[in-house]
Amino acid sequence: MEKNFKTSKYSHGIHLVAQFVWKVFPKVEQELNRWTYFAEKIPDPHLQAQALASIRAKKFHALGGSIYSLYPGVTDQDSVLQFIVAFQTISDYLDNLCDRAGVEDERSFRQLHLAMSDAVNLENEFHDYYQYYPYQNDLGYLRLLVSECRTQLLKLPAHSLILNSLMHQINLYTDLQALKHLNKNIRESQLMSWAKANQDHYPKLSWWEFSAATGSTLGIFLLSAAASQKTLTPEEVHQIDTAYFPWIDGLHILLDYYIDAREDQAMGDLNFTTYYKDPEHCQERLTLFINQSNQCNDALFYPKFHQTITRGLLAMYLSDSKALRSDNRPTSEALINEGGSKTWFLYRCCRLLRLINKLS
Repeated sequence: MEKNFKTSKYSHGIHLVAQFVWKVFPKVEQELNRWTYFAEKIPDPHLQAQALASIRAKKFHALGGSIYSLYPGVTDQDSVLQFIVAFQTISDYLDNLCDRAGVEDERSFRQLHLAMSDAVNLENEFHDYYQYYPYQNDLGYLRLLVSECRTQLLKLPAHSLILNSLMHQINLYTDLQALKHLNKNIRESQLMSWAKANQDHYPKLSWWEFSAATGSTLGIFLLSAAASQKTLTPEEVHQIDTAYFPWIDGLHILLDYYIDAREDQAMGDLNFTTYYKDPEHCQERLTLFINQSNQCNDALFYPKFHQTITRGLLAMYLSDSKALRSDNRPTSEALINEGGSKTWFLYRCCRLLRLINKLS
């Protein structure tokens, strides 16, 4: 490998965590406050409620994703961070619109998610994202988020080099969102057919594990960080694509579903971890994702950075109180053990951050 890990003291471990918490967290809070200001001005009460709820309840998505603004070699940290926060805000807002409006129209879901492809393709015309949605007057909120993503991407010198990869990931993400929010009588069969048609290259995955992996935005955030480097090559873009999908992306989303399983079942929402036979099966498969993610980290530039990401995913999700309930605790502790002593350290950091309301 030609590019070795750069020896910046802020590139991994405790120094990365310190920079993340004390430098990045305040900037993310500032950005989310800015988007909250615009969300509060949305005239339609349903759209306003979902925009505000998506920021308030899913803030940790933007916080976690913004660690990629500390990726070694990033030359424009603010632009990368602002892109990540705006793009994740789009993602969380659209997820709420698909989840909480009683809408089960695939055409409507796909039209809404054109906002994500418009956010990265600088040559696209702006679409009418609410064309088939029952609520429409957002006073330009979603388009403003899309414009913010474009503005920040344009500042990254290698943005054109990552476009095809971004679009591929967004297309898969859109397929997932459009199908998993269909009526519960048909969504499973639709997802199974779609996943099985796409997973020829991933024989080790079940259909629900493939589907879960398509729901992550981490690969998109890493690509945006890498695009801030003039030296980015097509080979490095390919390495990122193949390393993050499906293992690191899959680990990310399966952990998210794992901690939310009880609530999702109560709400009637689809949850991929409920397809495992029992807690032991879930633990076995998540352990596989951890080990495969670690192998992928070793194949990337700056492996120590990515190792910290993987450990951080385990620490961040498994420090949630839902992961520590009596029914989840044995599996959660076993997964942290799989991550090793450095994961336990990050786990304790996350528990402390939750206690002081820095992480929710």
